[in-house]
Amino acid sequence: MQRISLDALAQQQLTAAADAGGGHTADTVYGGHEKVLRQTVIGMIKGSGLAEHENPGEATVHVLRGRVRLRSGELSWEGRSGDLLIVPDARHSLEALEDSAVLLTVAKLP
Repeated sequence: MQRISLDALAQQQLTAAADAGGGHTADTVYGGHEKVLRQTVIGMIKGSGLAEHENPGEATVHVLRGRVRLRSGELSWEGRSGDLLIVPDARHSLEALEDSAVLLTVAKLP
């Protein structure tokens, strides 16, 4: 068994994102391309975002810190610390409305 501090990883990714060229960084906490389940902590500086992309499977975004906006087509949802956003099965993007850290969980489709 392994214990991981999401709070510490959130702070680490926010610090790294401040120095990153694109304003965001990520670290896979569990899983990866060889697993069905993948969990990644993403740090994002206010105004940065993840451009529109396809959903590789079922996914959620747990907001660890800050405030983000998830967009899909004409629809959008805002999430704050503690919120869990269900990612739609469609093209979508994520924008940091303030310095933020999220836990992205994806279960890839077979």
